[in-house]
Amino acid sequence: MKLARRSQVDPFIVMDVMEAARRAEASGRRIIHMEVGQPGTPAPAGARAALAGAMRTDPMGYTVALGLPALRQGIAALYRKRHGLEIDPERIVVTAGSSGAFILAFTALFDAGAKVGLGEPGYPSYRQILRALDIEPVGIQTAMENRLQPVPGDIPDGLDGLIVASPANPSGTMLSRGAMAALIAHAQARGMAFISDEIYHGIDYDASAVSALEISDDVYVINSFSKYFSMTGWRIGWMVVPETHVRSIERLAQNLFICAPHVSQIAALAALDCDAECQVNLEVYRENRRLMLEGLPHAGFDRIAPPDGAFYVYADVSALTDDSRALAAEILEHAGVAVTPGLDFDPVRGRTTLRFSYARSSEDVREGLDRLRQWFQAR
Repeated sequence: MKLARRSQVDPFIVMDVMEAARRAEASGRRIIHMEVGQPGTPAPAGARAALAGAMRTDPMGYTVALGLPALRQGIAALYRKRHGLEIDPERIVVTAGSSGAFILAFTALFDAGAKVGLGEPGYPSYRQILRALDIEPVGIQTAMENRLQPVPGDIPDGLDGLIVASPANPSGTMLSRGAMAALIAHAQARGMAFISDEIYHGIDYDASAVSALEISDDVYVINSFSKYFSMTGWRIGWMVVPETHVRSIERLAQNLFICAPHVSQIAALAALDCDAECQVNLEVYRENRRLMLEGLPHAGFDRIAPPDGAFYVYADVSALTDDSRALAAEILEHAGVAVTPGLDFDPVRGRTTLRFSYARSSEDVREGLDRLRQWFQAR
């Protein structure tokens, strides 16, 4: 059978790095994982306990397509607590991870052939999901002086939509309130849909991340329990959409997904009450960030910018290579540290960048930095 053109998307390189690291571990090596944006901590204890209790009595059948009402109410309360916003729970859609939210959002907002702008470097799956839906991703090359975030002057004419992320992956940089407002105003003045990826909200260090919902209700906001709540494999996320879009999203969700996993929704609802445990994790990331910013220059990676949030450091390695994929393979082979080539995030400039994740334990971060330093000195 012939494959559709839409199936010809690029690989998610970090997953290939993970597989190479798995093979190395299967051969008996200990690998330090700095490649994947996945917390080393499990789902909060309260979430796991709530699910264990529910499984004794609940058959875990389908939920309604938009998600458990109690969970949607709980997410609305989170916006009240974090941002002082009163969000109608009816506008909240529980999804199968943020990936499910992107599929719903892109399908609802854009016809085949539409053009959607996204900052580069940026999360690679934006491009691939758009392509799989016959929507054209338009890369926007961002500048270091703008903290690798797009500004209105960067955005080309003729776009149907714009997606931004704050804190961003891979840079960890954030948009200020003024910068976010300027982008939203620019998009809305030109009839462009605006999507804000806020999956790393809660993981910020010197200032709190701004939600697009603080500025406008005529936006799509996507979030997830994966990062702050340490629930990556549970595949549970959400999005907030304009009131007039809810029914369209509901019909799409009914047909594409039926519902998000019931078990994950129960765990997510309980996770919302586990902020104390999540704050302990945040302090680990804060310490890991300090270790990385101090240790990476001693390991030969001195062209870095301090991240505002998330748990990544994005490094310019042009002094070391013009083939980041080969450099990442060398580091894995000789240092036993898995890192992600920048090609995942920026098809234009990614050959000279690497992303380091510091989402694991501080002990792993210290060991990884020591291995990188030894590798660099012996290189």
